[in-house]
Amino acid sequence: MSDATGANEARGTKGTAGNAAYGRKPFKRSRSHFADRITADGRDGWPVEAGRYRLVVSRACPWASRAVVSRRLLGLEDALSLAITDPIQDDRSWRFTLDPDGRDPVLGIRFLGEAYDARETNYPGGVSVPAILDVPSGQLVTNDYQRITLDLATEWTALHRPGAPDLYPEPLRDEMDEVMEGIYRDVNNGVYRAGFATEQSEYERAYRDVFRRLDLVSERLAGQRYLVGDTITEADIRLFTTLVRFDAVYHGHFKCNRAKLTEDPVLQAYAKDLYQTPGFGDTVDFDHIKRHYYQVHTGVNPTGIVPLGPDLSDWLTPHHRDELGGRPFGDGTPPGPVPAGEEVPASGRP
Repeated sequence: MSDATGANEARGTKGTAGNAAYGRKPFKRSRSHFADRITADGRDGWPVEAGRYRLVVSRACPWASRAVVSRRLLGLEDALSLAITDPIQDDRSWRFTLDPDGRDPVLGIRFLGEAYDARETNYPGGVSVPAILDVPSGQLVTNDYQRITLDLATEWTALHRPGAPDLYPEPLRDEMDEVMEGIYRDVNNGVYRAGFATEQSEYERAYRDVFRRLDLVSERLAGQRYLVGDTITEADIRLFTTLVRFDAVYHGHFKCNRAKLTEDPVLQAYAKDLYQTPGFGDTVDFDHIKRHYYQVHTGVNPTGIVPLGPDLSDWLTPHHRDELGGRPFGDGTPPGPVPAGEEVPASGRP
């Protein structure tokens, strides 16, 4: 679910997310409307097939960034093509203005909403990323951000690269699901509940939830390198995409300002460890992140001014988390180089 769709959901339209999330109702993230699954057996009518589907993301969005990281770690770049939207939306939401002539070169569309309309005429809801599209028909298949990455890990195994990690290991799933649920409720979504709050009490509840959970996560990670088990899993991906945005946008823009990430030595080192792991930091575009939040959420930041900070150089400094042991990719190997055309521009890197 895109960062911006918090507002789209609140107002139930396809337009930009800047102003309309600020009514009197508490922020509530809606469920994904299109929850079909792409599976090995094709039981929903969408079988896993190399080259058939296109993953549409915004590098600004933490929910979409989960899918980008998973795709890299699993080596699905050749099997599942990638479309990157402009971080700034207009009244038709996510657009392909970064591509020549403002059209996606594979789908030929200007707006992601066109694929939503191809699936459901006059679809009234928000246009969200991540989204997986069926290239032959041009239709949206799924925008189920919670399920997409789990299916990439478990249903797309025939197309994984040699040495791909097991991101959702079956023996750990019950523990992972419990950990991920708390992190989703209080951290991933909690920062939005704080940022889009319209009542002081609503904001304070969300604020306390965010930092209560971060304190618990910090305690958990003080003695172990990864959240669950001794390898990188889906749980780490889901936490990382919020932590990497914390100081840049959530601390100030969403008023989650009890402390910065850099003021918690455990969480800071954990996030740096992942950032410096192939497949994580090489997908992060801080320029897209900051411009999206500060320029699209005009209800929160009416001037549209994008702050120059924070200093990003710390992301490249030693983290020493390897002293805790752990095997980042288990019995597997790191992913290869970022494919040509998918590199994060220098403006978005430390």
